[in-house]
Amino acid sequence: RPATSSVPGDLAIPAKMRHPRYLNVLVFVAGLVTLGMEMSAARLLDPWFGNSILVWAALIGLVLACLSLGYWLGGKLADRRPSAPLLYRLALAAALLVGLIPVAGRPILRAAALSSLNLESVSLGLLAAAGLAIFLILSVPTVLLGMISPFAIRLALADVSTGGQVAGRLYAVSTVGSLVGTFLPVLVLIPAAGTRLTFVLLAALLAVTALVGLFLERASSARPALLALPLLAGLGWLSSQGAIKPEPGLLHEGESLYNYYQVVQRGPETWLKLNEGIGLHSVYHPQSALSEGIWDYFLTAPLFAEREEGKEGNKDTRGGDVDSLYVVGMAGGTVAQLYTDVYGPIPIDGAELDPDIVKAAHTYFHLDAYPNVNAVAADGRGFLLRQPADKRYAVIAVDAYRPPYIPFHLSTVEFFQLVRDHLAEDGVVAVNAARSQDDYSLVNALAATMAQVFPSVYVVDPPDDGYSLGNSLLVATVQPTTLDDFRRNAAAIDASAQPLLAEMARRAALTARPADVTGPILSDDKAPIEQIVHGIMLRFFLQ
Repeated sequence: RPATSSVPGDLAIPAKMRHPRYLNVLVFVAGLVTLGMEMSAARLLDPWFGNSILVWAALIGLVLACLSLGYWLGGKLADRRPSAPLLYRLALAAALLVGLIPVAGRPILRAAALSSLNLESVSLGLLAAAGLAIFLILSVPTVLLGMISPFAIRLALADVSTGGQVAGRLYAVSTVGSLVGTFLPVLVLIPAAGTRLTFVLLAALLAVTALVGLFLERASSARPALLALPLLAGLGWLSSQGAIKPEPGLLHEGESLYNYYQVVQRGPETWLKLNEGIGLHSVYHPQSALSEGIWDYFLTAPLFAEREEGKEGNKDTRGGDVDSLYVVGMAGGTVAQLYTDVYGPIPIDGAELDPDIVKAAHTYFHLDAYPNVNAVAADGRGFLLRQPADKRYAVIAVDAYRPPYIPFHLSTVEFFQLVRDHLAEDGVVAVNAARSQDDYSLVNALAATMAQVFPSVYVVDPPDDGYSLGNSLLVATVQPTTLDDFRRNAAAIDASAQPLLAEMARRAALTARPADVTGPILSDDKAPIEQIVHGIMLRFFLQ
């Protein structure tokens, strides 16, 4: 029988469907796959472009634009050819294209890798072109997925008097599917199967749904479509081959609920890289006591505290007794290991949001060799909130970057007040902050915020070694202090007994200065970290 019949002067009338209720299943699965694809696409782009708010905005904007186009095209096509088999073929085509995304995207992602994604040398035009190409890969399947709901409404509409009810029901079903698709990849599929295979699994779900619909409506036309299943199996095999992001010296890579992470061997050093890999999050060097990075400067934080009375002759005194440490952003444990090597096996708590990173710290960064370190998979602020009121630390180190951002809730007055409440009376807090050679916008904003809680705030600038982008260490003290306190504590170090600390004190003294506290003050209500960082990056690229 013909798929449609025509009435002169009217729209095409859909042929009677054998199983009209099955449209609910298709619409539910299409909604699930749409949001699942969007969430998975963010993780697919993560190793190359990061997960900044700019990437998310571009991705969400693309999906919304493509869905809008799909809604329009789907409604227009449904009015011309209201055929259930055609709808299921559109869904099948969308499934195949969803499964193709990780395979087709691989050469473009590798081309992006050739740009190094190093902010020192990256071509903004090349980055934009690579990003545009990736987004274009997502656009066609998104348009096809957007066509499904209006097409299904047209087929389900038997009487205009119930049009609102039909449209409302199908859009509700689609939205429930989208809700499931928001959480299923993040909580189940990506941690269990990885991002690339998640695309294929979502595609297979939609393909099977479409094939069942074809068989229910017209079995004879569905048999050739069965070829889609081996095609998807082949795409699944292709997508799983090779590393997600190939790199020389790659020891291990993984995807967790929070990050794409790499453990990379560079000569004798072991590096931890997260997401787009612009910044290093930990370095382990078995042949050197220092990491030769910003982490070494955390050792000097206690030297900014005022020396206690009666301890001038104690060569082991370093600005008060360093008897405990809390690290926000533990990563591979570099700061904790340095403190243990210099200050002894003091009790150290370290909060790292990602439990997979904690495992990597034990496996690849030898954290097992430091039994005094208590590494906890937790948010750094949440961990402090759960501590008893009398739990105090001599030093709190904040090193919780997702380059180039600091999580905003770790940069506010409220956070630093919580830090102050858990510091000893002569305690210090040290924060790692990003900057360019001449743009201290983020450093100054953090300094101004810390100055709302702490009486003295200082900045130490490690040498940039010729790089245009770098880091500064902000140090704030519970008691009012001066740079003379730092210099006096540094001078009291016995270099023969503490050569590492003496060396780092010498380096820090070259640039240590009172911080500029005239920047904007950040609060839980208003902490425009992203805008501050975007301004730094824009000015950097426009130089």
